[in-house]
Amino acid sequence: MPKRNATAAVIGAGDFIGSEIARKFAAEGFSIFAGRRNGDKLAPLVQDIEAAGGDIHARSLDARKEDEVIAFLNEADKHAPLEVCIFNVGANVNFPILDTTERVFRKVWEMACYSGFLAGREAARLMLARGGGNIFFTGATASLRGGSGFAAFASAKFGLRAVAQAMARELGPKNIHVAHLIIDSGVDTEWVRQRRLEALGPNALDNPDLLMPPSSVANAYWQLYQQPKSAWTFEMEIRPFGEKW
Repeated sequence: MPKRNATAAVIGAGDFIGSEIARKFAAEGFSIFAGRRNGDKLAPLVQDIEAAGGDIHARSLDARKEDEVIAFLNEADKHAPLEVCIFNVGANVNFPILDTTERVFRKVWEMACYSGFLAGREAARLMLARGGGNIFFTGATASLRGGSGFAAFASAKFGLRAVAQAMARELGPKNIHVAHLIIDSGVDTEWVRQRRLEALGPNALDNPDLLMPPSSVANAYWQLYQQPKSAWTFEMEIRPFGEKW
């Protein structure tokens, strides 16, 4: 495994997409700082990466709390220069508009938009001091379209996209690649599979090409990281070839 004197921080290192991103960047030689609300749930990821010879540091992290985000990213940067920060916190909930309480709307915004602002700002602070870096944000279909029952989620994802776009315009000329990845697909997780079965019936999983493996998302982020500065992408949309759009 090639070793780099660099850290990749994954904020929202969940069991599927976040963990696959961490595995991919660890396999490419990065030290990984992985954060999620309950850090104990990162134990399988730590075991996998360390068994493969990688370097990972797992932390409990509430990405909505400014002091925790600052401490997490500063610790990552002190371990090895922070070269990549990936914000992957989800908040996908579906509520009819009359059932969308003030608390639901605010909490979804905190998770999917406000915490992304905190992560991006603090990563930029560290990267600007060094003259370069990469900050990537995970978006969704809801980043571009407000679907029925998704007022809270879509508004937060719209907001995150705006944060990312504004950062890209400001930080690109300063050698920081900011990108927004739109996942226009269901991701192949047990939770998504159950939701599809409930919504679409027993044949919902017959076509395996309609769900995206988490490893494919991780590979898309790696492609973004590898882009030369002469041809940076701000926004990348990915979907399985069987997905209608």
